[in-house]
Amino acid sequence: MAMAKAAILAVAAVAALAVQLAAAADHPVGGDGSWDASGNGYDAWSAKQTFKQGDTLSFKFKSSHDVTEVTKAGYDACSGANPVKSYTSGSATVKLSAPGKRYFICSIPGHCAAGMKLEVTVAAAAATAPAPAKTTKPRHKRSVAPTPAPAAPAPDAAATSTDGELPNVSSPTAAPSPKSSSGAATLASKAVVGLAVAVAVAVAALAM
Repeated sequence: MAMAKAAILAVAAVAALAVQLAAAADHPVGGDGSWDASGNGYDAWSAKQTFKQGDTLSFKFKSSHDVTEVTKAGYDACSGANPVKSYTSGSATVKLSAPGKRYFICSIPGHCAAGMKLEVTVAAAAATAPAPAKTTKPRHKRSVAPTPAPAAPAPDAAATSTDGELPNVSSPTAAPSPKSSSGAATLASKAVVGLAVAVAVAVAALAM
């Protein structure tokens, strides 16, 4: 997994660098590309330019000149005895593929001393840092709480006594007597009234 992420980051960095290199600029030497001994002051021109890794230098010159890339020592001595590379076809496009110093002269005797020399400083291309790869956090399975067992019913306080005594047993309630109908109640009241009248008459007769 770690190796795969490292490979992805490396590919992204290379791709970003490739995009920047694709947008590289071309710099005609001296401003118009002419490479001659007219005293253009190439180093003065170079000091005002910004050369980035991936840019190019363009030279246009006559057959009586050449473009020779040399070391710092060859540049200082105006010597093309140990050239890095030479161009003699009348035009040259030099790729500035790496950051650092580059040195160019015309190796024809006297021409370098006459001003046909150029020093450029190439800046490293600023690679865009790739965005960090997103990591997906593993989803934790939701734990399911166990279903609690049903609680045992509490013992009936009336059935169980804490002090060992027998529980009190309530006496049964007598069932209510059935109610008589309204007609029976009326007949009973009339009978009572009649009996009271008869008793009263009998008492009155005895008193006489």
